[in-house]
Amino acid sequence: MASIPLRLRDHSYDVLIGPGVRTSLAEVVGRLGARRAVVVSARPREWVPDTGVETLLLPARDGERDKTLTTVEALCGEFVRFGLTRSDLVVSCGGGTTTDVVGLAAALYHRGVTVVHLPTTLLAQVDASVGGKTAVNLPAGKNLVGAYWQPGAVLCDTDYLSTLPRREMLNGYGEIARAHFIGAPDLRSLPLADQIAASVRLKARIVEVDERDSGLRHILNYGHTLGHALERATGFALRHGEAVAIGTVFAGRLAGALGRIDRARVAEHQDVVRSYGLPAALPAETESATLIRLMRHDKKAIGGLAFVLDGPNGAELVDDVPHETVEHVLDGMPRMPLGELVDEAVPAATTDTARP
Repeated sequence: MASIPLRLRDHSYDVLIGPGVRTSLAEVVGRLGARRAVVVSARPREWVPDTGVETLLLPARDGERDKTLTTVEALCGEFVRFGLTRSDLVVSCGGGTTTDVVGLAAALYHRGVTVVHLPTTLLAQVDASVGGKTAVNLPAGKNLVGAYWQPGAVLCDTDYLSTLPRREMLNGYGEIARAHFIGAPDLRSLPLADQIAASVRLKARIVEVDERDSGLRHILNYGHTLGHALERATGFALRHGEAVAIGTVFAGRLAGALGRIDRARVAEHQDVVRSYGLPAALPAETESATLIRLMRHDKKAIGGLAFVLDGPNGAELVDDVPHETVEHVLDGMPRMPLGELVDEAVPAATTDTARP
């Protein structure tokens, strides 16, 4: 088991990673001093560990369709009916959309109750459950309504990953691949548990420096500006990690077009993404103009198009990137029908093997 601390000025917690760590939930609940708990789970009842206190179990569904303010309101209504107080806590058990929605509900209910995350997907374990960002979508874009609400603990049980289909594993590898360009070492030869720990350790160090996304934390959005636009443009037919992987390749090409990195570094973006079995081409059904319009709604965009890009000083936020340059790079990307784009990906690693 790995234990990675995340230490902030006003709040600290640990991220536990390894097989069976979900069984420590009752100990965590006791340490946090909660009398009662609400567990919101997108997984079967038998995958939900005992909390050690009186508990209400609520079903959830992973997926963007339920990542809405309506879902948050419904959860808060259940909290009221259960009589949840600020001395109690909420537990999320599911993928990244579940940790996001439950985290936001916990942040808003009574102006904040403790939340503990049990992420059950690779994507949630390496990224979504760590760092305290919670958000839901609006019709205009992804993650436009949210709050910063740090959890009391995060339990990344790698046993959960044995239940995932191939494509859901690939979804998580999209975030691991982008970590290569924001300060992580080359993770491709490591066992999966070590890849998860390295990704979490990197994110924890960044969040400790910049909890509220005012500077350094922007680099965690590497590949996400186009990634979020692709999710919206395809009606979420592309998973988040798949879209971020394509966005990472695009970020390398855009950095090259702006003279920030050389050709070898541009090629490295595609090599890393493809080595994880992830897609690297744009869906043929998407138009550059549509993607640019969606990217203008990105949270980082203040006056124009903004991207986190590689450069001589590493990854950093670049504001007001010329529309014409973005369009030129998008038009120059390889394209593939959406169905083929997903199907041509190679299988992801299992929990006890390393990526090739």
